[in-house]
Amino acid sequence: MKVNNKNTFWGYLFASPWLAGFSIFGLYPIIVSFYYSLCQYDVLRVPQFIGFRNYQELLFEDQYFYTTIWNTLFYTFVRTPFVIIGSLILAVIVSKAVAGVKFFRTIYFIPSIISGVILSVLWMWLLNPEYGLINNALQFFGIQGPLWLIDPDWSKPSIVLMNIWSLGGGRMLVFLAAIQNVPKQFYEAVEIDGGGWWAKFKNVTVPFISPVLFLWFILEMIFSLQVFVEAYIMTKGGPLNSTLFYNLYLYNKAFDDFDMGYASALAWLLFIIAGIITFVQFKFSKKWVYYSGGVEK
Repeated sequence: MKVNNKNTFWGYLFASPWLAGFSIFGLYPIIVSFYYSLCQYDVLRVPQFIGFRNYQELLFEDQYFYTTIWNTLFYTFVRTPFVIIGSLILAVIVSKAVAGVKFFRTIYFIPSIISGVILSVLWMWLLNPEYGLINNALQFFGIQGPLWLIDPDWSKPSIVLMNIWSLGGGRMLVFLAAIQNVPKQFYEAVEIDGGGWWAKFKNVTVPFISPVLFLWFILEMIFSLQVFVEAYIMTKGGPLNSTLFYNLYLYNKAFDDFDMGYASALAWLLFIIAGIITFVQFKFSKKWVYYSGGVEK
């Protein structure tokens, strides 16, 4: 097929602002960061090439590296199923054609537009052991509330708990759109067979929207691996490094210690970890993700 050179020219011309922006602010930093990860670089002096010394120190000498890995993976694997399942349940609820459903859709979406900094400050007060609303509510029922962010055993669960606020939002709307596109005759077939709401949800809703669920599992895993704002605002990585997440440690190395080479190595290892987790998800997706026509990919 003959290519229209004029249309190709105009296509590249209109795409050129994005291509220029990506090259300058995306591709170039990616390439440079990998080079810096092989250097000793403190911003003020010229980078000195040291090979894989930063990676060797990270993997075999850094006492905090594996702590940050554990903290981040704990947060990721606890938070991700929680927010996905919670948002899916909300989507199912607001998919019903009942009076006032549009109001509830709006209410469930609004919290997701609140800034992470504002949210973190709000939850610092809610989780305050002495004056916080949560412990006061527990005390009303005769339950002694924990120390939350002050206790190393409760600090990570506390940050996961605050993500209740992020239920709904964009995830809920995407799930809602997917649920509304499920053919109604399949629900009717389940009813004819005597199935109830659980049979409809398990055998119709989940299989039909499984590609959307799969996409959000990948996205939420990646988002969770990059957790930063909550720990930076609420705990600074404490107590006893129990909330020293990977991105917070990377930030400290880059902007507190000015060890940009080491921080770049941390960033590339995070990229590798995220890639491995995504690859595993794709492998397991063959067992539960169904595409159009019921064909597994």
